[in-house]
Amino acid sequence: MKTIGLIGGMSWESTVLYYKIINETVKARLGGLHSAKIILYSVEFDEIEQCQSSGDWGKSGNILGRAAQGLEAAGADFLLICTNTMHKVAPQVASMIHIPIVHIADATADELERCRVRKVGLLGTKYTMTQDFYKQRLIDRGIDVVIPDEAGIDLVNSVIFHELCVGEIKDASREQFRRMIGRLRDEGAEGVILGCTEIGLLIHQEDSPLPVFDTTLIHAARAAGMALDG
Repeated sequence: MKTIGLIGGMSWESTVLYYKIINETVKARLGGLHSAKIILYSVEFDEIEQCQSSGDWGKSGNILGRAAQGLEAAGADFLLICTNTMHKVAPQVASMIHIPIVHIADATADELERCRVRKVGLLGTKYTMTQDFYKQRLIDRGIDVVIPDEAGIDLVNSVIFHELCVGEIKDASREQFRRMIGRLRDEGAEGVILGCTEIGLLIHQEDSPLPVFDTTLIHAARAAGMALDG
């Protein structure tokens, strides 16, 4: 079994899910008392968020790069950055290490292709929804991406940072997301990406009028498969 390196803490609420999903996947495959070999480096999220809001992506990339170096030195065979947004600095992190990074957008694109989804709605932080570092990887695979309008972008971003990242799950926000997903469906989306690792805390398949692609589940399951199968 290969050793999985996780850069987590962005936020720790969703990092908990990575640990749980990876271990559940390994147990389902191997049975008995089997569990995953994981090394976790959990960063201080407030420091990362300040870098995001000030636009200092280089500083945040260095923080994650040093975390990645620590995981590599500790014996990780490959890495996951346990957040969608911080894949903006994945190339910078990759340049600082010698082991592969499993890119969350690539794993998601694989799942969309498997399900033959060619047009998809994307919900995430304002950075993930409006910038190209994530969307372009899907577009390059021939997948059209639709996002909410400006008011919707602000709403999703606010719920992520002010509710989900601090462990608050509100029925009113769930209903707002459900209506937003309905509007994405009306624009032709065949599925919706939960493109922030915290959104899966709020939205499940029964809450959505479209098929849900939960990036936390997809990313963590990919890691478990790689650990077991190489």
